[in-house]
This record gives sequence, C-alpha cells and structure tokens, in this order.
Amino acid sequence: MKHKEMISQSTSYVTKLLRSRFGKGPQSVKIVLSERSIVFQLRNFISPVEDFLLVHNEEETFRYTRELIMNAVLEDLRNFLQQELGLPISDMYYDWGVHNASGIIVGLIEVHPNEQAPHYEGKAALEGELSNILEKIQKRPEHIDSWWVDPSILCVYRRGITKLIELELIELGHLDVLKTAKRRLEKRLITEKLNTQEHIGKSQHELYLDWDFDRDDGIILYIFD
Repeated sequence: MKHKEMISQSTSYVTKLLRSRFGKGPQSVKIVLSERSIVFQLRNFISPVEDFLLVHNEEETFRYTRELIMNAVLEDLRNFLQQELGLPISDMYYDWGVHNASGIIVGLIEVHPNEQAPHYEGKAALEGELSNILEKIQKRPEHIDSWWVDPSILCVYRRGITKLIELELIELGHLDVLKTAKRRLEKRLITEKLNTQEHIGKSQHELYLDWDFDRDDGIILYIFD
C-alpha cells in the first residue's frame, strides 16, 4: 500500500473512531509515518462532558475518564494498523495537553531490540542529558534511543525505567495518580533542565510523555517550532 494511501485511511479511521467513542472528533488530525513510528497529532479534541469537567476544576476526573476510553481506542487502532495497513505495531502510547485541548497518539513499529536508530547531530548529547534528568525521578534508563519522525517531531524511546515503589503503587490501584505526578514532574524538569536549542538547534514547542509499565518502557515526543 502506498504511503499516501496509508495516511489517508488512517486519518479517516481514527477520526471516526474518536467520534464514536467520545461523541466528538478532533478539529484536525495530522499523521506522520516513519520507519520506526506512526504519530497522530490531534488538535482541539475535547468533548462537551470533558469541557464541563475542566471548567469545574475536575482535571483528575477528566484524565481518568479519558484514559479509560483511550485504552479501548488504542486497542482498536492498533488492530486497524496491523490488520488493514500491515504495520507491525509493537506498542501504543498517548498524551494530552489540557491547556490546548490537543494531544498525540504514537504507535511504535517493531524493530530488532538492539537496533539503534540512525545517528543525527546532537543525538548522543541529547540522550545523555535526558538520561541524567530522568535519573532524578526514576531509574536511569537501561536503554534509550531517539529518531526524527519528521523535521519537527523527535521521538525518544526509553526502557528499563520503573522503580519498585512505582510497581507497588500500581499494585495498590494508584496508576492514575502515579501517571499524573510523573507527567507533571518529568515535563517540568525536562523543560527546565534540557536546552534542545543547544543540542540540536531547535526550540521545544510541545512535549508529550507516556509509559507502558507492563513493558517497563515509555516514550517522550518533542514537537519543535
């Protein structure tokens, strides 16, 4: 299947899927497909019920409700990408910017576990600095790799990051609290401590994060100006 046709079919499918699950689809969907990942950028995506929750300062309820629905959405989307488009998706992630009602969905395409992404200027320095920052919050990543999805999107994959205390919190039913705290802390520290302009000559515009605690991995997605 041609690249353009895959993008077109994916756009149509994810728009209809989100509309059916949330009662309202995103204002726009941009999809970027590379050898290692497929990234869905969703703009102005918030349902009337979610908007009501946020207006009444119920962000925790908003995140819990969205995560519950998104778990089913990601499973359906992964099946579509695998079965209809033939993409060997290994895992799916998502994150939302409450401040701008926009977010991302990322599907990783299976590669050999030890196969590193191609080198780019500043790659080693950026990954090393990120590892140093993440070590303040969780385990230093046992493996970290990064690649350009397109000239404005950089995806960072990290594996071997979960501490025992985090696993215990999940076991006690505090996954939502853990994710909320980690998102706030990681985004704040990465934004404050890592100067992407210095390493790769680009300024951070948006930053998204997600984890799969069962697989003990996660992604960081940079969107640059």
